[in-house]
Amino acid sequence: TSLTLQSMVLFGCGASNDSFTLYRNSVMDKDMRIHVASFDAADGETYNKENCEQAQQLFQSQPGVKTKFWCEKGAFKK
Repeated sequence: TSLTLQSMVLFGCGASNDSFTLYRNSVMDKDMRIHVASFDAADGETYNKENCEQAQQLFQSQPGVKTKFWCEKGAFKK
């Protein structure tokens, strides 16, 4: 039972191939990749992509925002 539980926990920690990650850069470093949010719902790739893009648009459209926000398919990468 302990091994099964550990396997389930480890399996649950990895992002699926349907995940998307929202990033932003820095005012001081345009090439910086800062993790903002991860989208990995069980509803699939289209759902995750649309939610990431909606969040990107909401963050980007805030008054005074000088950083760039963008979505990438997959789990967070530095």
